[in-house]
Amino acid sequence: MRRSMRLAAAFAACVSFSAMAAAQEDGYRTPPAAVADIVTRAPSPSVSVSPGGDLLLLIEREALPPVADLAKPMEKLAGLRLDAATNDRHRTRAAVGLSLQTIASGETRKVTLPAGADLSRFAWTTDGSKVVFANTRTDGVDLYVLDTAKATARKVMSGGVNPIFQSPEWLADGSLLVLTIPEARGPMPVESLTPRGPAIQVATGGKQAQNRTYQDLLENPHDEAMFEWLATSQPVILSADGKSKRAIGPARIYTSVTPSPDGKYLLMEWLEKPFSYQVPWSRFPLTSAVYTRDGKLVETIAAQPLADSLPVDGVPTGRREIQWHPNADALLMWVEAQDGGNPRTKTAVRDHLLALAAPFSGEARVLARMEDRTSGVIGIEGSDDLIAYDYDRDTREIRQTLVDVTGTNAPRQIGIRNAQDAYNNPGSPLMTWTDRGTRVARMKDGKLLLSGLGATPQGFRPFLRRFDLATLATEELWRNAGEQFESVVDVLAEDGSAFVTSYESPSNPGNFRLHQAGSNARFLTNFPDPHPELTGIKRELVTYKRADGVDLTATLYLPASYKPGDKLPVVVWAYPMEYSDAATAGQNRDSPWRFTRVGGYSPLFFLTQGYAVLDNAAMPVVGADPETVNDSFIEQVVSSAKAAIDFTVARGFGDGERVGVGGHSYGAFMTGHLLAHSDLFRAGIARSGAYNRTLTPFGFQSERRVFWDTPETYYRLSPFMVADKIKEPVLFIHGQNDSNQGTFPEQSERMFAAVKGTGGTARLVMLPHEDHGYRGRESVLHTLAEMIDWFDLHVKNAPAPKGE
Repeated sequence: MRRSMRLAAAFAACVSFSAMAAAQEDGYRTPPAAVADIVTRAPSPSVSVSPGGDLLLLIEREALPPVADLAKPMEKLAGLRLDAATNDRHRTRAAVGLSLQTIASGETRKVTLPAGADLSRFAWTTDGSKVVFANTRTDGVDLYVLDTAKATARKVMSGGVNPIFQSPEWLADGSLLVLTIPEARGPMPVESLTPRGPAIQVATGGKQAQNRTYQDLLENPHDEAMFEWLATSQPVILSADGKSKRAIGPARIYTSVTPSPDGKYLLMEWLEKPFSYQVPWSRFPLTSAVYTRDGKLVETIAAQPLADSLPVDGVPTGRREIQWHPNADALLMWVEAQDGGNPRTKTAVRDHLLALAAPFSGEARVLARMEDRTSGVIGIEGSDDLIAYDYDRDTREIRQTLVDVTGTNAPRQIGIRNAQDAYNNPGSPLMTWTDRGTRVARMKDGKLLLSGLGATPQGFRPFLRRFDLATLATEELWRNAGEQFESVVDVLAEDGSAFVTSYESPSNPGNFRLHQAGSNARFLTNFPDPHPELTGIKRELVTYKRADGVDLTATLYLPASYKPGDKLPVVVWAYPMEYSDAATAGQNRDSPWRFTRVGGYSPLFFLTQGYAVLDNAAMPVVGADPETVNDSFIEQVVSSAKAAIDFTVARGFGDGERVGVGGHSYGAFMTGHLLAHSDLFRAGIARSGAYNRTLTPFGFQSERRVFWDTPETYYRLSPFMVADKIKEPVLFIHGQNDSNQGTFPEQSERMFAAVKGTGGTARLVMLPHEDHGYRGRESVLHTLAEMIDWFDLHVKNAPAPKGE
């Protein structure tokens, strides 16, 4: 009955919507004025705390840029999007101004900058006396150094910076390491209108090459030439005043150049040919070598071949993730796979962590044998020890191991937990800078400082803790309490007695506070409410149960005008996630005391139009075996959606009929399934999704199996295959320049054609120049206009439920 009533409503609605659409197809549209005004306001500044803890760098940000900025010419090469005019990543302006604030006094000093500043790539010196940053012009990138004592910025390099792979960074002696455009570089390659021949790719047989669906890859010899021309750089050491500059080594496609802590050596890594048309630059042949600061080769450490045939979620064999030990003078560390790089191989030891000291020509020492895949290594303040992390993708367990680099003590496990278990997350080490310019975990008297979100069934309660590496005992120094959400940003005292937090509450949009032992916390900033007209929106963390007993969570928003007993149209916005057990799936991962911030193309703008919004409505897909968890994807998301709707009815603000569903990316994929496999929603909005899984045959999201392992799964998990069952109206929105793996713009185009071709009601909006997320001002406003109009027509103003 509900289905037939909706079909009739959809038919009547499509006539009126077609008339409206026909008159509005020319140009961008805007949402209601109250919405557009909020969207176009500049956000609050971002804040960076100086290494010494005495200054705040306030980085003023611009509101959304015009689409014209996105429309600048773009080179799509080797998985990158580059701007040939600036010789940098293709991007839009964001940071436009700087101020320095003294923490002790609150004094704020404005920094004078060039007109039309476009700032990025900020880096402090370890003593906080200077900040280097880039300013992008229409035809290049300049380098500036900010003197924090004087609050003045000086240009130290006019053009010539090549920051594609590495931003400028400070050396321990106060000079700068900068990757630059080679002075002898020739003119930009020009593509001939007459092709040299066909583009040819070869598979010789005998080995698998299971690559995900990467985008923006090289396609022909001209692409190769352009990539080499743009990405090739010359490392230089530049004095802080810009008056002296010295080249180091030959020009190459450097991806990383990092100094040893003692400053005597440079670890230089660069790409080699052959390039590939199947994988991005990160899998091209990579050479790693140690040079002196004079540019003399000391030793080649590794020469990784082209990695175009790795198994799904695999890693290269041989030396990888090469880095300096942050506290040793010149000790290299790296990881080597012991399973052939294949995560499906059963083995007791998956990785080795190794080290090799200067002069780097001897035999490397095994520091630790890792049971699972190494996921990171950090140093510890004042210690040779390391904390190594490894992750078991089957159990989702993450392990922390204390590694004694000297070999005196055997590696010792200091923590293990399910990575998805938010309630038992002990926090992460707070980091600090050494005098040599390396980042390490803070430690005093053998104790680390940890901060974390402190998830509880009642919501986040962030904390600051000490963790004793010897006893593994934890001491809590501070925990967020009261009706606010406050988390640690940085620690100003080694013992944790002084620290800066980010603070927000239902009435405070987000500011920074200073905590010091023996005194009350005080605010360091006073950023205003970005949209005071929305004051009064009701926000609540809610829980409810799925039919199978799995606990579900969501954040409920009600408009300021809501009165108990009102029946509102409801928007359910979600993104499905996979979990290994029901207990972690049902955990609360939000705070009831956050500020309700509405911006961009958020579904919360529906609140301004009289809707209730159930945001981040949990759609867990639970399964003990990560190989087969997706086999019940459809049944689980449908059951979760039904539970969400039942909750809105039980709470009294929803009528169970006027409900729309939406999501972005994997949430759009979910939306397609909910409309095809259930009769729960009046309409849907699917943004930037993928709907035909046969076009992502080597896995998607957390799916590990390839299409040929289980074609029936790929077919069943493709909303495209059941487009004929989607009878509720669906709005598809997609960026025409989507670079995300798997979500080709064609996915939405083909899905729209399938729904239309099988008699469904649909609308397709392709946003020019937009990526997976939308950035251009006109695009964001148009997206909101489309979303509001779609649900107004098909949800809010749909016929009332039978019996009213």
